[in-house]
Amino acid sequence: MKKNVLIVEDNADLASLIQLHLGDINCEADIAHDGGLALKHYKNKPYDLVILDIMLPVMDGISVCKKMREQEGGYVPIIMLTSKSSEIDRVVGLEVGADDYMVKPFSFPELLARIKAQFRSIEALGQSTMPQGKKIAVGSLAIDLDKRQVRIAEKDIELTAKEFDLLVYFAKHPGQVFTRTQLLDQVWGYQFEGYEHTVNTHINRLRLKIEDDPSNPFFVLTVWGVGYKFGGLS
Repeated sequence: MKKNVLIVEDNADLASLIQLHLGDINCEADIAHDGGLALKHYKNKPYDLVILDIMLPVMDGISVCKKMREQEGGYVPIIMLTSKSSEIDRVVGLEVGADDYMVKPFSFPELLARIKAQFRSIEALGQSTMPQGKKIAVGSLAIDLDKRQVRIAEKDIELTAKEFDLLVYFAKHPGQVFTRTQLLDQVWGYQFEGYEHTVNTHINRLRLKIEDDPSNPFFVLTVWGVGYKFGGLS
């Protein structure tokens, strides 16, 4: 079954190249060259994924991402593209709800790998067979898979898309130890040399949001010399 993708990119040549390569993985793509047109497309047609440039005319990609996340409906993965390599651009993109990012110039095989990884992640969550239907509860932690919401002691916790996916993966495998490479493969869906630091960054940020004392975590534990595991068990 074909997937529908929205490409939001003001560089017409690059947008057309992405559209061409998407055909290789059975995707049909629409192109919007500015942020305003992107929101019109997004509102009027269901998409399975959005590829979103940060630097856009009319409305920048960060603002577009925020607007898309405010709309109701099923969860749609967003991969952000940026010509900037600074950490702040990547962090801001992830904080407003992007699932992944790529810095230009990028390789098309890697882009396609990341797109397929997002599709697998959404399908895996939709096929969850966890107890209580689509909810996971561990102590004071409550995860609603359908609404993609997390609560700690009845308090709503705002997680980015990938922080949420990472927490869900841990919660589905309590006590099991994962290396950074395994987490990169299972949660991000790809393995590329040098990206292990991405796992560390997300775990640190996740701890800041869900742990009472991030330096002495209760839920996401470090197994020294190996990786991480999900605790919170009595």
